[in-house]
Amino acid sequence: MAAKKPRTLEEAIKQRRDRLAAQADNRSLLVRVVLLAAVCWGFFHFLFMITQVKGMDMFPAVKDGDLAIVFRMQQEYAKNDVIAYRTDTGTKFGRIVARATDVVTIDGTGSLTVNGTTQTGEILYPTYPDEDGSLTYPYTVPENSVFVLGDYRTRATDSRLLGAVSLDQVEGKVITILRRRGL
Repeated sequence: MAAKKPRTLEEAIKQRRDRLAAQADNRSLLVRVVLLAAVCWGFFHFLFMITQVKGMDMFPAVKDGDLAIVFRMQQEYAKNDVIAYRTDTGTKFGRIVARATDVVTIDGTGSLTVNGTTQTGEILYPTYPDEDGSLTYPYTVPENSVFVLGDYRTRATDSRLLGAVSLDQVEGKVITILRRRGL
C-alpha cells in the first residue's frame, strides 16, 4: 500500500520518521531472532544432545527408536550411569560397569566380577565374554576409560568386543528417555 503524498513539510517529516521507526523495529526483531537461534544452538550443541537410539543394546531400559536426552557437561561418571559414546559405526549407548583401574572378570558361566565383587542387579541377561576373545580376563580398565556393557548382554556390542571406551569418546550421560510410542 503506497503512502499518501504529504501535503506539508511536517507530514513529510512524520512519514519519514514512521518509516525509519518501522525499519528499526524490523532490525530489532531480526537481531532478537538471530540471538535466540544462537542461544538455542549453543544450548543443544554444548549442554545437551538429543538423539534417537538405534539398536537394542540397552533393551529393555532403552529401546530402538527412543529419543535420548544426553547431558554433555558431565565431568565424572559413576558405575551404572547410562552414557552415549561414539564408535566408528555411530553413537551407541551403554551402562558403565567399571572405571579406570578397575579389574573386570567375565567367565563362561555368565557372571561379571568387578574388583573381586560379583555384580548382580536388575539386568535380566547373563554376561558372557565375547566369542572372538579379543579381550583376556581379568581385564584392567585403562586410565581415562570406562568399561561399558549393554543391558541386553547376550546380544549387545559393547566393551567386550570394542574394548574400554575412552572418556574422549563419551558424548555424555543420558538423563532422560522419551519413548517413541509417546511422541
